[in-house]
Amino acid sequence: MELVVKAADDKRAEDIVVLDMKGISLVADYFVICHGNSEKQVQAIAKEIKDSAAENELHIKRMEGFDQARWVLLDLGNVVAHVFHREERTYYNLEKLWGDAPSVNVDTIIPTQG
Repeated sequence: MELVVKAADDKRAEDIVVLDMKGISLVADYFVICHGNSEKQVQAIAKEIKDSAAENELHIKRMEGFDQARWVLLDLGNVVAHVFHREERTYYNLEKLWGDAPSVNVDTIIPTQG
């Protein structure tokens, strides 16, 4: 999860949120949610996550939405990254949908966020 957060932050992803999904979802232990302000930035964030995973010998099980760059989903097994375009993030509002999931303090991972 830290690798995904750092990779997203490296490409200036905005409003990075980590939801602890343990006991709430069978899909993953963590959801990392962030957004970019353009299709190019969304793709850059997703590519950085993919490249960082590969460098650390982590397998991306699935990546969807990269070409459209409106909502890119990267499945790393116990972590699912959701990289949104700003408008789609507001529309889908995953943080509210999974409102019962506790947030992880990303400031401990990337202290300079903000």
